[in-house]
Amino acid sequence: MTQHTHDPSLPTTERASALILIPGHWLGAWAWDEVRAHLTAANRDSIALTLPGLDARDPLRAERTLAEQAAAILDAVLAQRTQPGSARRVAIVAHSGANAPVSLVLDRHPELVDRVIWVDSGPVSPGAVFAPGLPDDVTALPLPPFDELTQQASLEGMSIAAQDRFRERAVPEPGPVLREAVSLANPARRDVPTTLVCCSISSVQVRELAAGGHPMFAEVAALTRAEFVDLPTGHWPMWSRPAELAAAIDAAA
Repeated sequence: MTQHTHDPSLPTTERASALILIPGHWLGAWAWDEVRAHLTAANRDSIALTLPGLDARDPLRAERTLAEQAAAILDAVLAQRTQPGSARRVAIVAHSGANAPVSLVLDRHPELVDRVIWVDSGPVSPGAVFAPGLPDDVTALPLPPFDELTQQASLEGMSIAAQDRFRERAVPEPGPVLREAVSLANPARRDVPTTLVCCSISSVQVRELAAGGHPMFAEVAALTRAEFVDLPTGHWPMWSRPAELAAAIDAAA
């Protein structure tokens, strides 16, 4: 595992990889709007996904599973790789709780992903469950009040307008997604080139926690081709520092 540092404000000349942006819990593709605008200005092709269970118009959203979310990501990857012309390189950008379905995709099809970029997130360990104590009668988990949310994730840098938009557009997270254990068996997932954009926790802290065997960072210690980029801000950098996050993603990809 190596550390790579660079100035995320610097553009790159490599424009080959298509970017698939996956938002975390409670979020849809809309969460990436500002970042995508900056990527488009930098001539970087990107798409953003709303995972199954996070579409407010879906009457069955509370029943959606991790397997369905992983399948949607895989479909997006295949669609990019099989466009007319020549096969395209694909980089997946995963924020926060998108780490579970993205880890499943990397486990099942590591050969299809040219790079994964974790945004204040990282790969999950085999058997990981996001909310093992969630009662069975909770069909979906709404966005908690911000005073509760800030006990687990930083809102640093997020404007009041962004907080209001988050609250207004958030969709309750499906219960099955929160309760399901992540089944992983393919060690090749750890060989996919990886960039960790560290925001609410610095790269130094992430490396220390990984080396110390912290269960949330155990998979980071097992990565064979990992780079680290520091972007100090809160847990939702797509709203607190969208231009800088876009530049970091562009450089990593």
